[in-house]
Amino acid sequence: MKAMLSTAPGGPETLVLTEMPQPEPKKGQVRIRIRAAGLNFPDTLIIKDLYQMKPPRPFAPGGEVSGDVDAVGEGVSNVAVGDRVLAMTGFGGFATDIIVDAERVLKIPDAMPYDEASCLVLTYGTSHHALKNRAEIQPGESLLIMGAAGGVGVAAIELAKAAGARVIAAVSSEDKAQFCRDLGADETIIYSRDMDDRATQKAFSDEIKKLSGGEGVDVVYDAVGGAYAEPAVRALAWKGRYLVVGFPAGIPKIPLNLTLLKGSQIMGVFWGAHTAREPKVHAENMADLFRMYADGQIKPRISARYPLEKAADALNLMQDRKVQGKVVLDVQ
Repeated sequence: MKAMLSTAPGGPETLVLTEMPQPEPKKGQVRIRIRAAGLNFPDTLIIKDLYQMKPPRPFAPGGEVSGDVDAVGEGVSNVAVGDRVLAMTGFGGFATDIIVDAERVLKIPDAMPYDEASCLVLTYGTSHHALKNRAEIQPGESLLIMGAAGGVGVAAIELAKAAGARVIAAVSSEDKAQFCRDLGADETIIYSRDMDDRATQKAFSDEIKKLSGGEGVDVVYDAVGGAYAEPAVRALAWKGRYLVVGFPAGIPKIPLNLTLLKGSQIMGVFWGAHTAREPKVHAENMADLFRMYADGQIKPRISARYPLEKAADALNLMQDRKVQGKVVLDVQ
């Protein structure tokens, strides 16, 4: 087998294409012949030792894959050799083969292509958990999505519209704004790439309030963080909910008096922990996603594809925030 390995902390350029012995599944495990691997922002962090998960080196990044089961260990009953599957791997997905615990593997419908399957679980799973379980978003409520053109942002647009919410997509360029409008966003905001100035922050907050009818938004889905967070919190409506999804712009410092004045809530969205701690709810959410996919309400938007050996180029595109939707490694 082959894998793009991280042998020392560093950027995408440090990954090395390496030939390795093909692993064999142990009890409760399956081996997947990977056909596609979806990229996510944590992949850019884990190779720099900046993510909460720090695998022992050498390791391959890559937290979600799709492919074919080609070997099963003792006691595996939920999948069989030849099944088309997707899997949440945490890491190890930038490879031709991978060993995964069987409980982390799901069969995929025959009509679902490998590339779309490799992009479904993490982004749509995160956004569905955030909007459904954490914010409990309701029809007619307003939602501001920060970083709306990225993977989780795109998922949030589609899921929010399916839930009957009104979506304001916040992005960094007109191209991304048009992309979000094409996906169904009701309004868009192009924010400044430099949000450190207080006047710029106030203008951003005022624009959010204006587009939400003056009272502010019911829910903020923040996958950006940094200096963008406080003006978004200031733009919450009474009893608004602020979802902490990620912070590629940095970990924000939010004045807690704002939550008192607005009766608002700040809610963490840790999808990985949710799947482990609440497996029944996670299974229900996955059933929701497969149903919505079959009904055409959601569909991963893949904007770029790279071969396995070009994984560094794909990661550079992601860490430079140039991605619209999803990026996939075509391994097959």
